[in-house]
Amino acid sequence: MAGVYGAPILILNERQKKILDLSLSGVHELSRIAEELGCRREDLMRDVEELRSKGLLEVERRPIEKVVLTEEGAKYASSLLPEEKVGRVLERLGEVEISKVCELSVSLGIELGESEVKIGLMHLLRMGAVTIEGERVRPVNREQLSRALAEASKLREALEAVGRGEGVEPGLVKLLRRRKLVAVRRVVQVLVKPTERARKMAAEGRIIGARVITALTPGIILSGEWRRAVFKRYDLSVPPPRVYPGRKHPYLEFLDMIRELLVAMGFEEMKGPHVELELWNFDVLFQAQDHPAREIHDTFYLSKPRSGRVRDPGLLERVKAVHEHGGDTGSRGWRYRWDPSKALRLVLRTQTTAVSARTLYERGEGEYRCFALDRVFRPESLDAKHSMEFYQLEGIIVGRNVTLRHLLGFFHELAKELGLGPVKVKPAYFPFTEPSVEGFIRHEKLGWMEVFPGGMFRPEVLRPLGIRECNVAAWGIGIDRIAMAVLGIDDIRLLFSQDLGFIREWRPPLWW
Repeated sequence: MAGVYGAPILILNERQKKILDLSLSGVHELSRIAEELGCRREDLMRDVEELRSKGLLEVERRPIEKVVLTEEGAKYASSLLPEEKVGRVLERLGEVEISKVCELSVSLGIELGESEVKIGLMHLLRMGAVTIEGERVRPVNREQLSRALAEASKLREALEAVGRGEGVEPGLVKLLRRRKLVAVRRVVQVLVKPTERARKMAAEGRIIGARVITALTPGIILSGEWRRAVFKRYDLSVPPPRVYPGRKHPYLEFLDMIRELLVAMGFEEMKGPHVELELWNFDVLFQAQDHPAREIHDTFYLSKPRSGRVRDPGLLERVKAVHEHGGDTGSRGWRYRWDPSKALRLVLRTQTTAVSARTLYERGEGEYRCFALDRVFRPESLDAKHSMEFYQLEGIIVGRNVTLRHLLGFFHELAKELGLGPVKVKPAYFPFTEPSVEGFIRHEKLGWMEVFPGGMFRPEVLRPLGIRECNVAAWGIGIDRIAMAVLGIDDIRLLFSQDLGFIREWRPPLWW
């Protein structure tokens, strides 16, 4: 097709032609163009980009601050401000009891709630329009009340102007923001202007709008519409949009992989409650009731309900004996009076070792291996290495011939399977294990991190739980820190991040 003097004609789809025509007529803000076309601004972005790529439009993006109504502001913009409602009641009735303002407003055809009465009186007092004596309120005088109502009316008109998208005086905006009736949001204003090429082609009649078909369907073929249609040309130089299928968060994938690995090593998964008795979280583990870890700054305590109960009084008696004098373990215990009421207080568990203690109590003697992979809670300060809520990997190896050598072998084997490199082990102290060790791995950016604490459960832990013949190797691994090393991140907060870029771009290591 050709236009003036045989010059080629450019065919646009119908919506693109309308956008170009509006910009040629002087409408440059894309939001206004969207209003004219009865659609959202976002719906036009693809058409605008195509017009820009064809050299017909210039696109400018300007960050601006836009004043918008809050929910409360929208409510008052469509009715009256609280001070207007209260002021009109007082204008008609004069002095009234504050408790009866709502009731009296109904007879005057004014909808007024108790909260609005308080707000309205506060602003009328601020403007010096009313005075309160005891339980009664009255206007200072008619002129002062009229000025206050006029000021409130002006404020409401400003709200209505904001609702229409019109400009408002900065002073009024400041006052409305202080009352939380409007908010200021940073938005990007999109401006489109026709190029000289577009003006010239439009003047020569070389731009026409038509129905442009972008996808050939059976209906178009059967109806014969394709014979009269204009097909959009494919631009093979334009990269197709990337499609991101749904996927699990990398950290959740990592935890699932850990579970599969431990099951393959012969472990069974054990479960326990997040809200735990101090008995299972501390006392059964031979942790004294005056231990610093049981202070409020190291443990989350429940305020309601404050305590729970235990159905086996014999367990309480055995734990009491071990704490006070060692019971029949040969230990001297902690040499203090053990308080059962403290043991029954409820906490958010600080360690999954409580799950191991419950499992040993329920299963007793035998040959078995169990693990727990779940969340624990501590009042930590949030930073790159610490969080107040994190996962812990807990496990026990139970058997007559189990020794510390089995535990160290497990640490090295797990590190090997996870590609963590060499493990450094040093002696350590924990109230419930003896001997005890700590294992360290090296993070590329954070250096050496302690991730493998463990040891052999003491008799003071095992005897109250009914275990006399077997040894128990126990470990509680900082799985979040291991995840940081495996996932290649240096901030523990990323493990719980909702950043789509991190979730989409992360790739598992080759050995995964």
